[in-house]
Amino acid sequence: MSGPRPVQSDGDTGNGLAKDISSHEKPVRRGASIGSNLATLLVVGFSLALIFNSEYDPLLACIGFSALAYVITATLIPILGPDFVRVGFFGRDLGKKDRPIIPETMGAVCAVVYLVTMFFFIPFLFYKFFVTETSGSGNREHVLDTATLHKGRSLRMFPHSKLAEFLAALLSSFSMLVLGVADDLFDIRWRNKLLLPAIAVLPLIFVYYVDFGVTSVVVPPFIWKLLNPGMMLTSAVPPIVDLGVFYYLYMLAMAIFCPNAINILAGINGLEAGQSLVIAIFLLINDAMYIVPGRILGLHPPHPATEAHLLSTYFVLPLVGVTAALLKYNWYPARVFVGDTYCYFAGMVFAQVCILGHFAKTLLLFLIPQVVNFIYSAPQLFKLVDCPRHRLPKLNTETGLLEPSRVYFDVPPKGAQLLLLTTLGNLKLLDLELDPETRVVRSSSNFTVINLLLTWTGPLREDRLALLILAIQTGCCAVGLVARHTIAPAVFGRDNL
Repeated sequence: MSGPRPVQSDGDTGNGLAKDISSHEKPVRRGASIGSNLATLLVVGFSLALIFNSEYDPLLACIGFSALAYVITATLIPILGPDFVRVGFFGRDLGKKDRPIIPETMGAVCAVVYLVTMFFFIPFLFYKFFVTETSGSGNREHVLDTATLHKGRSLRMFPHSKLAEFLAALLSSFSMLVLGVADDLFDIRWRNKLLLPAIAVLPLIFVYYVDFGVTSVVVPPFIWKLLNPGMMLTSAVPPIVDLGVFYYLYMLAMAIFCPNAINILAGINGLEAGQSLVIAIFLLINDAMYIVPGRILGLHPPHPATEAHLLSTYFVLPLVGVTAALLKYNWYPARVFVGDTYCYFAGMVFAQVCILGHFAKTLLLFLIPQVVNFIYSAPQLFKLVDCPRHRLPKLNTETGLLEPSRVYFDVPPKGAQLLLLTTLGNLKLLDLELDPETRVVRSSSNFTVINLLLTWTGPLREDRLALLILAIQTGCCAVGLVARHTIAPAVFGRDNL
């Protein structure tokens, strides 16, 4: 969908100047109807009511901030779109016959709104500690130390470690935003940008090491018994294994995988924002299973993991808000492109909540399509098979439908490459073109799930292809959520709900 910036993306070249844009290629409409304005005012009023709720509940405040983030993002995108085009952030939509010019890197707008929203949310998140540390009625001398009065007020019970984790996560998100914009600007090579998320997540991992430091993971009882022969498994001795330094490598791997996985499964209108929105919603559903019964309904004492899942909710809810606004303009026919910045940013949010919430395995269940796409793409990503610069589906200008894009072989495949191609071709996992006389492989469909689906279904319109992939994403997330709370207890011997 997108290519090097600031030149025209999607394989077209140009100088990126506004003079290249004809008057009929206005990328985003600026106007809004009266009804839309009234709806916006209602949402803003509702958001403010939640933010300043009488109970000072940070969860309600977060919902309010998330709704406000949606309104701000939906307002800024059409306003800033022409400005992005003017400075060279634009690309051509190769999935359309006329290849319209569209603002690029609009995911940066979402990321900035998200970060500013989270900054303003900080005092609401920790408000209760300010209240409980004073008398709650304005008598702040309750915690003042007169001997050190010149040094300021002391909040003895304030959760500094939680604040450090929160700020470190925001620093990682900001770092990913900067690196994502750099990629959109300079089109960093795949082998180099694979490690960008590992750099961005370092602040969070350092804080995790200092303040939390849990490196144990739950394993199935039979594995625990193999690792601990002669020991009895009891309720006092859960089936956990301490991974030590390998756990931090595991977190680094998750931080690298999540942003790149979103970025690889991309190339059609609405797919990047759509899959991120689906994953975020299922993360919220999983969080609610810990939060609602104990904390909200009071059916039983709050689960020990409630605070971790509350923190996850605080990070994911605003992401849902900005992503929904972005999807509004990125859905077919797209009026903006999200850019690599959004893919990296959204993936980093997923990585940091699974690190802070200690539920990486659950997140992987929601990323099944991304895992499958990464494995399927590996032969091209690691150069076993030639990898074109763009692997997005190809538009048939006569039918207006998308077809699988192809990689053409100047040199006939041999050895391991030929074995791989013929095996996948026989399994109907590739569409191979053979020379009718020599039976030599001339070309194959590119190694992406998007092209694979088109190989199975035949040509599709772009929005129907996006809906098919998002339906698969939703189904996989639903199956993963059910498996997490049904199959996992059978395998691990318990469900931590």
